[in-house]
Amino acid sequence: MKRSAGFATRAIHHAYNPQDHDGALTPPLHLTSTFTFETAEAGGEMFAGERQGHIYSRISNPTCDLLEQRIAVLEGAEAGLALSSGMGAITAVLWTLLSPGDEVIVDKTLYGCTFAFMRHGLAKWGVTITHVDMTDPENLRAAVSEKTRVVYFETPANPNMRLVDIAASAEIAHAAGATVVVDNTYATPYLTRPIEHGADIVLHSATKYLGGHGDVVAGLVAGTAEQIAEIRLVGMKDMTGAVMAPFNAMLILRGIKTLNLRMDRHCATARIVAAYLESHPAVGAVYFPGLDSFEQRAIAERQMDQPGAMIAFEAKGGLAGGIAFMNRLEMIQRAVSLGDAETLIQHPASMTHSTYTPEERAEHGISDGLIRLSVGLEDAEDIIADLEQALAPAALQAAE
Repeated sequence: MKRSAGFATRAIHHAYNPQDHDGALTPPLHLTSTFTFETAEAGGEMFAGERQGHIYSRISNPTCDLLEQRIAVLEGAEAGLALSSGMGAITAVLWTLLSPGDEVIVDKTLYGCTFAFMRHGLAKWGVTITHVDMTDPENLRAAVSEKTRVVYFETPANPNMRLVDIAASAEIAHAAGATVVVDNTYATPYLTRPIEHGADIVLHSATKYLGGHGDVVAGLVAGTAEQIAEIRLVGMKDMTGAVMAPFNAMLILRGIKTLNLRMDRHCATARIVAAYLESHPAVGAVYFPGLDSFEQRAIAERQMDQPGAMIAFEAKGGLAGGIAFMNRLEMIQRAVSLGDAETLIQHPASMTHSTYTPEERAEHGISDGLIRLSVGLEDAEDIIADLEQALAPAALQAAE
């Protein structure tokens, strides 16, 4: 029996043979908008779906195709689809799966733009959006109905690190005939593979850890071959036009080659930083799956190979104290996005989740004082030193 290749080996080698491309070690970049046909009949057969081949780069491209095969094999899926952004991936999937009169059940916490699309996009077209606290699967069981077509969640959730039990949620959703869609951006397939736990479709903002260098915006989807074909031809081609550029696909392919190495370093450093923050007198609650104090630690250990590198915490002194702390940082950069080599920090209530009203943020577990930290690849000692000098005034104030 042939041994299955490991994660890193698949990320570097899957679906590419240099000898098929004049020995080029790095896959070629196909910067072309259209493709020629050997004969008119061949072109007609491709348009009819009777022959494999590329027609136009809005539908498929060889560089994007290789990336799609890589994300599929890393997620344990049959097929993948590359799109122009994470939101392009989300909207293409949901426009394909949902129709007026359908219901999508979502967790109480979602990325701000996903929340806005649900509330201000899908809802306008007759799709019912039902928010449920999915940290308890029984809440989902009580909410599903014959109109439920999709169950959608992030795990860990952006920005407050809530986890959803993928296997339990998938079992409930499938019993109701619903499709389970999981945003796996925070964890990446190196830490969590939702399809192994029963999810149907997995999506990513590949801008984040998969790219890993803050120089590209991209999205990826993985699922069955049938699902991906429909999302490609409906959600991407016709509904959104959210097509990934081949150059961006090349950058994501490059990033994926070092994903396991980067994630190991991100996670190891995040454990150290989270423990430091939890012990600091100027910091309130710290939310990180690798801490013993994390309420959902058992779920994290069951479905995550490592706890990730995203930390949410409350700075004492509320919103004003948190902003003052952030403004004192020197090395750590105040910026949205995550998963870059640089450590990034941001304030969800005024930045990534400002699409929520104050009342909605309170209802959905996003406090005004919550701070989100994406732990980068710098030395842990340097990250902590910057946090220490920025927190010091607040610590002195707290001690007085």
